[in-house]
Amino acid sequence: MSPVRRGDKLPIYNRIAVLRAERRMSRADLAALVGINVQSVGALERGDNYPSLDLAFRICAVFDLPVEAVFSRTEFGAMSAELYRRTAERGDTQITGTKTDVTMTPAPD
Repeated sequence: MSPVRRGDKLPIYNRIAVLRAERRMSRADLAALVGINVQSVGALERGDNYPSLDLAFRICAVFDLPVEAVFSRTEFGAMSAELYRRTAERGDTQITGTKTDVTMTPAPD
C-alpha cells in the first residue's frame, strides 16, 4: 500500500487487505459489516482515503483487533515476521531454515 501524503499530514497505513484475506472475506462482506460501499473499502486499502475514527473502530471491531494492529503512521512489516520474532523472543520456539525450508522446534532451556 502506498498512501498519499497530504500536505503536512502523515500517511495512515493499514492491514485491511491482509486481514480480509486471512478471514477469506470479500470487500463486499467487509463493506456490508461496517456500513460503507465496496469502492470505499478499496480506497481505504490503497491508502487513497483515510477512515474517520468511527469507521476505524468499526473496522477493528469486525477483525476483533485493537486500532494499532490495523492502522499505523509507519509502514507495517510482514505479520509473520512480527509474530515469529515475538514468539522467538519469548523463548517458545526456535526458528531455523530458509524461506522455502523452515523448521520450528521448541527452544532449548
